[in-house]
Amino acid sequence: MWKLWEIDKADYPYAQLMTYNSQVLNGGHDQYFTNIENTGNLQEEMSALKQILPENFINNLEKAYEAYLVSEKGDFEVAEEVLEQCDDFFFEYLDDITQILEEYAATLDL
Repeated sequence: MWKLWEIDKADYPYAQLMTYNSQVLNGGHDQYFTNIENTGNLQEEMSALKQILPENFINNLEKAYEAYLVSEKGDFEVAEEVLEQCDDFFFEYLDDITQILEEYAATLDL
């Protein structure tokens, strides 16, 4: 499954979920938003995530994005605190994302 993702062959929206998972695990939501904004269409990526994530993750993603926008305007202290809270939520419930990806992997004929 991850090999498919690496060569851009994973199915939509699971590819976007794998990117989100990888980026947040590596550097938090701030890294995810920055990297996707620099290399792709962030709004499109977030829209894909909203199709597959549970409601609590969608709310967390939106909260993190709002904080990211605040940080882009220069209010780093407030944004950093919120982004850390959103990262903490992500890590606390990471098993939910793992389960979604495992269910996707089970459908693949590898």
